[in-house]
Amino acid sequence: MKSTVTMTDNRTEKSYEFDIIEATRGPSVVDISKFYSETGMFTYDNGFTSTASCKSKITFIDGAKGELRYRGIKIEELTLNHTYLEICYLLLNSKLPNEEELQDFDLELRHRSLIHENLRHLFQAFPAGAHPMATLSAATAALSTFYYDHLNISNEASYQEMARRIIAKIPTVAAFAYRHSIGAPFIHPDIDRSFSENFLYMLRAYPGGKMHRGRNGEHIIKDIEVKALDTIFTLHADHEQNASTTAVRGVASTGAHPYVAISAGISALWGRAHGGANESVIAQLKMIGSVENVDAFIARAKDPTDEFRLMGFGHRVYKNFDPRAKILKGLQDQLKNELNLDSNLMQIANKIEEIALNDEYFISRKLYPNIDFYSGVILTALQIPTSMFTPVFVIGRTVGWITQWIEFKKDKEMKIARPRQLYIGK
Repeated sequence: MKSTVTMTDNRTEKSYEFDIIEATRGPSVVDISKFYSETGMFTYDNGFTSTASCKSKITFIDGAKGELRYRGIKIEELTLNHTYLEICYLLLNSKLPNEEELQDFDLELRHRSLIHENLRHLFQAFPAGAHPMATLSAATAALSTFYYDHLNISNEASYQEMARRIIAKIPTVAAFAYRHSIGAPFIHPDIDRSFSENFLYMLRAYPGGKMHRGRNGEHIIKDIEVKALDTIFTLHADHEQNASTTAVRGVASTGAHPYVAISAGISALWGRAHGGANESVIAQLKMIGSVENVDAFIARAKDPTDEFRLMGFGHRVYKNFDPRAKILKGLQDQLKNELNLDSNLMQIANKIEEIALNDEYFISRKLYPNIDFYSGVILTALQIPTSMFTPVFVIGRTVGWITQWIEFKKDKEMKIARPRQLYIGK
């Protein structure tokens, strides 16, 4: 027997019945796909806080428990035991790779990381000092002109080729966007380097592939830095139906090119309320200036008449500690010890964290530090410029976006996104 929800219109006393669809994890869903045709009304859900826009097998979040899973596997296990490329393979194939599959996957991404020379020349059309996110979004959309055949892909081999190509090229495009913004020569990918190391290399190297060496002759890219960046990529890989993923699926529903859909996701991610939040965290820490000023800013954050808001606290979904933030907290402590970091910004962040985790104001409102609070400080420790914080997010999230795009295209029930409205005008 089907489970249903009965709704009664008290204006007419007429009742309507809607099926309940059970989830494998999380809340069940009321199927209101025929609500308008049966009732003549729309539902109103500002911000889609109670609306499931699709069925998905990719990522699960339990905000009350502070739980995040990719393909059913807890994020804690994945970050502890697997690399970012293994997570990419997992998202795309619904299983972790064996040793041979991972080796083939890694090798393919290394060779696909190079970009077409004509695309490289596109960067010269952008003004000096252009923000890397703007350039990255435009250049990603331009990729569709080089791989126009992707508009009509329909089999698994084509899906995989398309996905692997964009995952491999986004770090290169992002690095080129940054180097153009500062007027530095482009550094092409080095296929002898791993995915995460290669990105740091393209940001830091000199022409000719020369790497700056420290006092003892060691390369500037340390294993702990590569591991830290790899972890950040993993934590950003997917996060269910957030604003940018919804943008990707929305564009996908029109039948547009997959790389144009990814470009839309990049543009959506740039917002301060989304992927740009970690950039705002660092800006705020710099504004606070010193540990001595923290108490005054905490008081401002608690003052209902003050418009000041503490960045990096609270989350739309998590009403418990963000599991990604817990992992980054441990990573931050490790970097502090292994890289001998004790910067002014880290001291300010640690003081804010200490107060927030013990202050009833923050505890009662479930305002826990989120991923943005820690990621900004860690990226600063990795010598990544502030303007590249959100592009780093893009690199990690590209696999999630393209996996969501593929899932949408394979779903026979999906149709073009077309929300309705509550009209209140003249």
